[in-house]
Amino acid sequence: MRLAVLKERRPSETRVAATPETVKKLVQLGLAVAVEAGAGAGASISDADFTAAGAEIANGAAATLAGAGIVFAVQLPEPAERAAIPHGALLVCTSGLMADKQTAGQVAGLGIDLAAMELLPRTSRAQAMDVLSSQANLAGYRAVIEGAFAFDRGFPMMMTAAGTVPPARVFVMGAGVAGLQAIATARRLGAIVSATDVRPAAKEEIKSLGASFVGVEDEETAKQTGAYAKEMSAEFRRKQAELITATVAKNDMVICTALVQGGRAPTLVTNAMVAGMKPGSVIVDLASDGGGNCEATRPGEAYITANGVKILGYRNWPGRIGVAASALYAKNLLTFLTAFWDKTAQALKLPPDDDIVKGVMVTRGGAVIHPAFEGVVTVAPAPAAPPAPPPQAAPPTAAEPPASAPAVETVAPPSAAEPDQPRKKKPRATVARPAPESGEAE
Repeated sequence: MRLAVLKERRPSETRVAATPETVKKLVQLGLAVAVEAGAGAGASISDADFTAAGAEIANGAAATLAGAGIVFAVQLPEPAERAAIPHGALLVCTSGLMADKQTAGQVAGLGIDLAAMELLPRTSRAQAMDVLSSQANLAGYRAVIEGAFAFDRGFPMMMTAAGTVPPARVFVMGAGVAGLQAIATARRLGAIVSATDVRPAAKEEIKSLGASFVGVEDEETAKQTGAYAKEMSAEFRRKQAELITATVAKNDMVICTALVQGGRAPTLVTNAMVAGMKPGSVIVDLASDGGGNCEATRPGEAYITANGVKILGYRNWPGRIGVAASALYAKNLLTFLTAFWDKTAQALKLPPDDDIVKGVMVTRGGAVIHPAFEGVVTVAPAPAAPPAPPPQAAPPTAAEPPASAPAVETVAPPSAAEPDQPRKKKPRATVARPAPESGEAE
């Protein structure tokens, strides 16, 4: 079976869905791996590195996808590349379709079986396949590094003969995977770190990393259970806003990490809070792809506000650390494929009743099957328009021969009764007539 690895074409995307390490293991499974030329450039992986690992390098998406039964990608391929995926092939990627559900119907119409890895269930069995966790972990690390670069003072306390530089104060909003990594990284750099989250379970995790917890603790927060936060009441949000406003004002850096899959990111830092921050402060918004947690964020941009606050609203934070992000993402996809690979049959088998399969499969057999996409209908691809026939010139008439028509001497054909006799040439008058078209008998 052929497995194709596509080059990413979206802006700011540096990652690739396979590495030489994972290619070697895919080849060992019996797969023929084809990698599009230049696919690993953003992750510092050359075509030669892929070739040495056993992959074929193909020029262009069409050549890479030709005959493929499995396709690996980081993000959902663009429409032109999707149209080139063979009918019935399995596409494994981070689809982003929760924010654009109707596109699932178009994918189904192309006959593509889509495994959206961001929909993977959060279970212990699926942990090694969890692309959201692996990428968020790196995003949290990168957020602190980018913020430290933008910050005009040092992170740790530094005592010198000329005086003492105080440690930076960092406030992390959201203690999920990205937030916890941001806390740990900021602490390693020597900052004084505090964090907030509406889930009581996060409080102990925050403290275990050496940060202080900031938040309203009441009966409502006590009811927050599970891995994900639930919608809070207006009264709770009011009390939380008052506390956060005071906390934001006294910190040097605020790192926002609350990204809602498929929806608009919640506003955690208002314009009023930004106006109350000190000049030189930094806001790092990891939720910029969802519009941003900070009201003043400009998605895709980094800028300085009128009161001197630096706001980093870059998109695709994992893509800003492409080498490490590619290594973890590629390992996630390899683990997913290996878990369902039948070594005897040399084929991928995805049982429809498996919890992981039910969680990630959005389209299958030409239909949209995931319950989160209920009501989305399959959209058949529009038929390609036939090419227009080339224009044909009208044939010249006998009454008005073209000026360039050559004079043709007409001769009598040889007699059928006397095939061996030399042909006698009879004098004929020379007349002008059009040259015969190709294939026309004289």
